[in-house]
Amino acid sequence: MRTTTSTGPGAGTARSTQIFFASTLYGAATLAAALDSGCFAPADRRLLLVSNNATTPETAPPVDRMPGFERLRGRFDGVLSWNEAISPFHPGGWSPRPDDVPMWERHLRMLWDLGDDRIELALESIQVNPALAVAQLFPDARLDVYADGLMSYGPTRNRIDPLVGERVRRLLHLDLVPGLTPLLLEEFGARPETVPTEAFTKVVAELSADAGEAEEAGVAADEGEGPALLLGQYLAALGILTAEEEEDLHVRMVRGAVAHGHRRLVFKPHPMAPAAWSRALEREAEGLGAELTVLDRPVLAEVLYRRLRPALVVGCFSTALLTASTFYGIPVARAGTEPLLDRLKPYQNSNRVPVTLVDTLLPDLETGHPGAPRPVDEEVSGLVRAVGFAMQPQVRADLRVAAEAYLTARLTAGTARYFKRRRLTVLGLPGSLPVPRHAAVRRMARRVLRLKRAALG
Repeated sequence: MRTTTSTGPGAGTARSTQIFFASTLYGAATLAAALDSGCFAPADRRLLLVSNNATTPETAPPVDRMPGFERLRGRFDGVLSWNEAISPFHPGGWSPRPDDVPMWERHLRMLWDLGDDRIELALESIQVNPALAVAQLFPDARLDVYADGLMSYGPTRNRIDPLVGERVRRLLHLDLVPGLTPLLLEEFGARPETVPTEAFTKVVAELSADAGEAEEAGVAADEGEGPALLLGQYLAALGILTAEEEEDLHVRMVRGAVAHGHRRLVFKPHPMAPAAWSRALEREAEGLGAELTVLDRPVLAEVLYRRLRPALVVGCFSTALLTASTFYGIPVARAGTEPLLDRLKPYQNSNRVPVTLVDTLLPDLETGHPGAPRPVDEEVSGLVRAVGFAMQPQVRADLRVAAEAYLTARLTAGTARYFKRRRLTVLGLPGSLPVPRHAAVRRMARRVLRLKRAALG
């Protein structure tokens, strides 16, 4: 039974309601897996609050209208819309003014029939809106945060008001990188807790049973070897690459997969990617004697792993590379990560740890052999903590000793690409640029360092 009503001693107290917030089907599947595995205590009601964060929400389907969602709906007593609740504001750009929080809480309690319920929230990473706004509007609610990707292994990207951060009890996350502990929200003492892999893959199996996109697109698995699956990310939208550079990256994926002997390719583009990219890839594959199919329907990569049984998954730094290898045992390869380490700006860009992890753990498509990630060891853990400190030295000042130890022992020509020398200099870390010997120049350099450190604060 999904919910439990209070009985016995204490009966008659306020009803308990758990609100689960999701903006992606992947996030909703993660929540479903957490519920199925008993990560949440019983409650009188469980509500799913969905948010459509697309730039133009009217042109993109929300989570509860995506293929396969009906398989998840039964785990909740109701589905709410954040977009409707705050209309006409956009979820990504709106947050309540502090003086308006009591008014908004009363409004939402009336709108969602919450009354005087005791509220518990399970939110996506709360560094930014809309999840941060939801946390602010229920100031007495206990918080759990769930992470739906590799960013959970990096530091909290912004300083969070302690009135929010100190309410976070747990960080629920998939075990994408076994042996590695997430840094997210660690500064508040949030307890990391893994959502069992078996529960997540079972949810994916449910979604797969209800998703015929692969067969309808003509790319269903046959009795022979499965295709190579290429994952697009649309990095141009993030300003990391130009559109031309990203198209070239996808072409390199095609060439690399064919070079490893694959003649059947499936390209899963980002929903926002231009159609022209797909046509360019089709022409490239044809010229190499391969067949490429573009899967242009919204479907989770993990559903494709079950339905297509790919022989290889290629991507840049998508979380789906790790679910492919860790959860499904599919050979993987990365493409284009090293230039991104230099391109990501500012240094504290929240994609830095995902790129670092994929770059250091996965084989390179063009120079290596596709396969499994390297195991996490002390060196990998030290690298992540050193990068985490360099990204957020104010938020994670406690990581300085670990960063100094790693850089002293491990900084080489191979690992230097994960750091910027100017960043190391500003932070006074091993590997810094040399300070000139002339006394006046040294004084000027120290003054510049003080000003930069103050700016970082």
